[in-house]
Amino acid sequence: MVCGGFACSRNALCALNVVYVLVGLLLIGVAAWGKSFGIVSSIHIIGGVIAVGVFLLLIAIVGLIGAIHHHQVMLFFYMVILGLVFLFQLGVSCSCLALNRSRQERLFIAAWNIMSATTRNQLEEKLNCCGLLNDTSEPAAIHAFQTDYDACTAMCKANTTSCSWCGEKMLKHADEALKILGGVGLFFSFTEILGVLLAMRYRNQKDPRANPSAFL
Repeated sequence: MVCGGFACSRNALCALNVVYVLVGLLLIGVAAWGKSFGIVSSIHIIGGVIAVGVFLLLIAIVGLIGAIHHHQVMLFFYMVILGLVFLFQLGVSCSCLALNRSRQERLFIAAWNIMSATTRNQLEEKLNCCGLLNDTSEPAAIHAFQTDYDACTAMCKANTTSCSWCGEKMLKHADEALKILGGVGLFFSFTEILGVLLAMRYRNQKDPRANPSAFL
């Protein structure tokens, strides 16, 4: 049965915005989890995902209020902003899925090189690892990473003969976070088109409880 009535359109729009609230919270939570792994915070895509989650959360609240009160102005801004969020979310989600291991390594190496020695030691102690990556492609990189490993103060160095490389641990968590964010964001970005169309239809419907002589 087609949902064409005023009440049905309103309920469908409210339900869709409740889903957007949950998706926004999920994106913020997963991005914050990925950002909590020190050097992962240097990936600007994670910050972009958090921004998408916050905007989606705010626009969902606007959509809920507009749907409940059939507020023409709020529904108009809801459609416009949701369309912009769709475009931004689609781009960020595709970037998350396209960021492969080699690109992540380059981002980590660039961020690691600009870190102070104190920050590196704090990160190594937090993750219980030493050095960034055992890169065998360049002698200079091997020397730099070995120097980091020798200066490491993590607990694993005192308890074992060798420690895990910090880059391996961070790459694992970053890859998990990016895949989750990219998949969830890409899937729900297309539902935002449905939200725009549903809001447009609902906005042009007449409220049966309103004065019949009133404007839409």
